[in-house]
Amino acid sequence: MVFIDLTTLRCPLVLVKVKLALKKLSSDDVLCVSLSDTGSRQDVPRFLKKVGYRYSEVRNDDRVLTLKIAK
Repeated sequence: MVFIDLTTLRCPLVLVKVKLALKKLSSDDVLCVSLSDTGSRQDVPRFLKKVGYRYSEVRNDDRVLTLKIAK
């Protein structure tokens, strides 16, 4: 599992970092991403759904959204 903490960054940089991390994943790897920016919390799941990645919410509260992403 690869974990990246993007809670200090804001969109669109968060989405760029997620896309780059996904390109580096092998087919059986899992990416865990933490986001805090309001725009990113909407944009990243929308992007994942659009391109066909499976993901689940590990944590979703008023401070952080953590997603577990698989190819």
